[in-house]
Amino acid sequence: MTATANGETHKFEAETARLLDLMIHSLYTNKEIFLRELISNASDALDKLHFEALTNEDILGDDKELQILVESDTDERTISVSDNGIGMSREDVAANIGTIAKSGTRELLEKLRESGEADQPADFIGQFGVGFYSAFMVADRVVLETRRAGEDTATRWESAGDGEYTLLDSDKESRGTKVTLHLKPTDTEGGVDDYTLPFRIAQIVRAHSDFVAYPIKQEQTRQEVERDKDGNAVEGGKEETITELVTLNSMRPIWTRPQAEISEEDYAEFYRHVSHDWQPPSETYHLKAEGRLEYTTLLYIPSHAPPDLFYPNQQYGLQLYVRRVLILEQYEELLPRHLRFVRGIVDSADLPLNISRQRLQEDRHIKQIRQWITGRLVDNFQQMQQDRPEEYASFWSHFGAVLKEGVADPSAKEGLLPLLMFPSSHDAEKSTSLADYVSRMKEGQEEIYYITGQAREIVENAPQTEQLKAAGYEVLYFVDSIDEFMAQFLDKFQEKVLRNASRGTIEVGGEEDRKKSEEDLKKESENYEPLLKSLTTELEPYVKEVRFTSRLTDSPACLVGEEFDISPQLAKMLAQAGSDVPDQKRTLELNPKHAMIKKLQSLQGEDTFGDLAFLLYGGALLSDGGEVPDPARFGRLMTELMLK
Repeated sequence: MTATANGETHKFEAETARLLDLMIHSLYTNKEIFLRELISNASDALDKLHFEALTNEDILGDDKELQILVESDTDERTISVSDNGIGMSREDVAANIGTIAKSGTRELLEKLRESGEADQPADFIGQFGVGFYSAFMVADRVVLETRRAGEDTATRWESAGDGEYTLLDSDKESRGTKVTLHLKPTDTEGGVDDYTLPFRIAQIVRAHSDFVAYPIKQEQTRQEVERDKDGNAVEGGKEETITELVTLNSMRPIWTRPQAEISEEDYAEFYRHVSHDWQPPSETYHLKAEGRLEYTTLLYIPSHAPPDLFYPNQQYGLQLYVRRVLILEQYEELLPRHLRFVRGIVDSADLPLNISRQRLQEDRHIKQIRQWITGRLVDNFQQMQQDRPEEYASFWSHFGAVLKEGVADPSAKEGLLPLLMFPSSHDAEKSTSLADYVSRMKEGQEEIYYITGQAREIVENAPQTEQLKAAGYEVLYFVDSIDEFMAQFLDKFQEKVLRNASRGTIEVGGEEDRKKSEEDLKKESENYEPLLKSLTTELEPYVKEVRFTSRLTDSPACLVGEEFDISPQLAKMLAQAGSDVPDQKRTLELNPKHAMIKKLQSLQGEDTFGDLAFLLYGGALLSDGGEVPDPARFGRLMTELMLK
């Protein structure tokens, strides 16, 4: 910070400076969205003041008519957006303007740079609270003057977008905020219209902000001429210039209008308003509940996952209105966390206007609304899955991992199970639902088989599934990071037990086949008993037991856990999260028909036996996607083996 006679000069934070650079040098042609963003910010400030006034009427003083004013000066090439909302203190300005506080912005900017999309900022404007900075797409200097409601002092912020901004005292006498843009030269070919023209401002407001709940006013002039009693102009009569404030928007909430009157573009524009997402939604649900409780919902499914979808502190929730009055901007209690990607509003006729957040959490109406919304969304997702499978596949690719989180919730599990999709051994390209898996089960098959791992390339060649695939059984691949967690709660579907192919014992075929397999294994175990004991001794630091299995057909060995063990992948995730992870060993299972086992039998007592046992274990661990405990030893032994 540098103190000057005119105030304090600050440097922008690094992320903000990079963002401004994207804005200033943007090639994006639809620059008019800057006005939408400034009006949206003004509307938010009015909402906050209105909410505070519900419990503190004195905060409004004599200025009770909440409004937004858009002014322009064609000669000076300025445009300003003013509101008489909550305003900001000097501390608010310092904290919110010049910095980007929301987590994840750095990652988003890096992603934009890496993907080559840095010249298209409209996709992320507003998503991280950065809509204010869109002003720099059309202005080479921005001045903000603000005064917080109830305070005696005002603050002035200004910047040319050159890496610095200045904070000064302001003589602003009324509460609220005024943002003045000193516009760049007009360049219609370069995408810079003359935004000072009143008709252009009115056009943008009607297109992007018509449904804002407060009047957006503009000063307009018209010529009045003297007329006779028949309404005809009097020749040589007096002319008068009339200046008046005109409201540009209808202020009619979109969700209150008959659906037949609402166009797809109307819905899309309101979605941009509530989500700050420039891409159109993939699904729009305009629903009304009538009966003992009356409320309207307008819900949107984004066409892509927002960048902060998996951030731990991500804020989510629907806007809550009571009789068209905004009560809460983001109310998370209206949605379960596994539906946090849904955007939109709820307008209730049954809640009191001055209800507190704590009272809301206890209100039975909120619980009923949440249950109804959740049910309707799940029903619509199931309908999409049945009627439009390709669209559902796209939806699932963006939000499937989030929906899987809900399987841990007993109240949500039943509705979510039919929606789950997994890659499987049935199709190399398409994922499958559990219902489709069951429809393809072999006669006599009683269990749904799956295997967990880090990636499809690892699990589809997992030795633990060899016998299953040889017998024609389909195997699901649980390869999302959430799958390890979800699998703990995924026990049955349509009375079929889900079985992890890498845990416990797997029985394939009919009763006679199983009996014969058990007898064969018993014989082989007796014949090779010394080998099994020797391997168990050599590998005692790493494995619980060494035994023969019938689950292998081609590979010499694999590692399996007990029925209720946590997987190595989940253990690793828990350890990274700082949780205490129990030390557990797995069992090394061997294929008694493999030539390597016969070779090991003949090498018992040799000096190389211990090294070969370690190589056998390391190979099984690597095929499972794990890491060998002593990579230097493993590499040395592999080199020696190759030289021989």
